[in-house]
Amino acid sequence: MTRQRLRTLNLTFFLPLLAAVGVLLVARQAQTWQQALVLGLGVVAALVAFERWTAGDVARVAIPCLCVAAPVWPYGALAVDGPSKGAYYSIAIVGSLVIPQLPRHRGVAAVGLAAYVAAVGVLGLLTTTPAGRGDLIDLVIVPTGFAVVLIGLMFPNKAFYDVLADLEAERNREAELALVRQRMRFASDLHDIQGHTLHVVKLKIALAQRLIRRDTARAEQELREVYALVGDTIAHTKELAYGERKLNLAAELENARNLLEAAGIHVRVDRRADVGTRPIDLLGQVLRETTTNILRHSRATMVSIALSPHSITVVNDGVVDDVLPELRGLATLSRRVSDEGGTLTVRLEGGRFLTEATFPAQPPGDGPAGSTEADR
Repeated sequence: MTRQRLRTLNLTFFLPLLAAVGVLLVARQAQTWQQALVLGLGVVAALVAFERWTAGDVARVAIPCLCVAAPVWPYGALAVDGPSKGAYYSIAIVGSLVIPQLPRHRGVAAVGLAAYVAAVGVLGLLTTTPAGRGDLIDLVIVPTGFAVVLIGLMFPNKAFYDVLADLEAERNREAELALVRQRMRFASDLHDIQGHTLHVVKLKIALAQRLIRRDTARAEQELREVYALVGDTIAHTKELAYGERKLNLAAELENARNLLEAAGIHVRVDRRADVGTRPIDLLGQVLRETTTNILRHSRATMVSIALSPHSITVVNDGVVDDVLPELRGLATLSRRVSDEGGTLTVRLEGGRFLTEATFPAQPPGDGPAGSTEADR
């Protein structure tokens, strides 16, 4: 959009100025309608090239405009008499717009254009009788100098537009990356909701299958919980789709404890204080993902969960191997925690598996404080 604004600015202010200068030069030099027509064609070629240059498309009209503008200069220098030799105006404008856009040999083309303008001027000077100092200035020095200065100014102008193009491209890449990050975050949240639920549903259905013959009431209870859990997941998915989902850490804590105890794991919760408002959503996701990993990757018999105002620590035994398993969910969460200024640590320690998410301490007043609580 920056390029479009510059195009509008150029068309509004500079195109009328170039047209006015061109018309003035034609009016001063042309002595007949034929001469005015030829010189006017050169001005038109210059204006067309400028308009296309503002659109970044001057290459498409470069050859036609050069073919029109190039003969106008020798025509004005050799065939038209008058006090001003402004016929070089069109070739200087078109050449200065086209040459910096060439993919290569721009320096050679610039020297070639200046030499052409100078050679035509010298030829006109030789055919002028008698030739004086004013003719030398009019036919050689001013046209050549004008062309050289104009081309020299257009090279840094080209660099300026290249920088703008790079900035626009970088802005577009940033927008695309932001969109990709948003989609990855959505996918991660969706995994947190549905992956966790499906694993719980799988466990509860397996439990119901074992109980259906010997404890029908308990099996029915498990199926009712599965039904309710699926309904909650549908609601959470809708909230996620509309950007309204916020994790309730207390509910996540209770859900994790119930699920782990249902799997025969003893759970201890040490809640030293209520968690502040800023990290609560991510801490809830860490707890949910860690609970799922304990059920999938360990043979835990004891899990300890410790909460502070700005951190959560989960420790479990029952480590199957001495090597950390690949935990892609926690790896994704680690990046998100880091983006929010926190750290997520996962390590083996004394035969136990430790997961800890910590955020910087919040200033006083940013979050509620609570009392110390210990639960089984």
